[in-house]
Amino acid sequence: MDSSQGPEFVKGHGTQNDFVILPDPEGALTLTDERVRALCDWHRGLGADGVLRVIRTGALEDAPADVPADLWFMDYRNGDGSIAEMCGNGVRVFARYLVDAGLAAPGELLVGTRAGVRAVRIHDDGRVTVDMGAAKIFGESTTSASGQTFAGVAVDVGNPHLACVGTVELGELDLTTAPPHDHHLFPNGVNIEFVRPLGDDHVQMRVHERGVGETRSCGTGTVAATVAALRASGADTGRRVVHVPGGVVEVEITATSSTLTGPAVLVARGHLDPTWWQQP
Repeated sequence: MDSSQGPEFVKGHGTQNDFVILPDPEGALTLTDERVRALCDWHRGLGADGVLRVIRTGALEDAPADVPADLWFMDYRNGDGSIAEMCGNGVRVFARYLVDAGLAAPGELLVGTRAGVRAVRIHDDGRVTVDMGAAKIFGESTTSASGQTFAGVAVDVGNPHLACVGTVELGELDLTTAPPHDHHLFPNGVNIEFVRPLGDDHVQMRVHERGVGETRSCGTGTVAATVAALRASGADTGRRVVHVPGGVVEVEITATSSTLTGPAVLVARGHLDPTWWQQP
């Protein structure tokens, strides 16, 4: 990196779930919680829901043992600086960046995450499909919003979710504060989805993400929402088109895995001011 410039960045989003991408192949950047919070702040930084550091697995100190050292690793941080195991929208944007930067060939590639290795396919129309792995139900629980109680299923998509299916008008819900959750079932926090079936295999979803707040979309959340919607209809496998505030994605649940397909857009690039970078 040129000493007269701060770190390189790229800004991107997947169905308006937005990220700051930081290329850091050798792990040279010190990515503190405060730096992440500053980057993601819309008033004092670039503004984003999270940060995607592009690093080789072998250069990451806390990389999972089951991810090969030579793979590109998505070191994902929530907007509050906390580390998350997985991010479905983030993986799509991450893969789009790898191809755009010439670090991977178009087509199929593998990406390392804290939830394991994820297979990704980049389509000619700009959409990206991610093999999200098996989505597993591990319990039931309740939450509340706008004075109403919602029952949901706990779903593991590499990170924890509580997906609640109902007929409430989602636009009426106040998600400016975090809905409560069972700390015994979700000791590390939880993403909470509110899901409304629309008919013809379409559902609507809003989500409150741990460490972020309400976001325009959540990739793993759309998988959890699909699992819950299928269960509510009496099925274990199937497909749903999920409408989120930021756009539309497609999710398919099989007996052994799940896939998420949706857009990935890169919108800006540049270098952070070196003085600003050193402040947080």
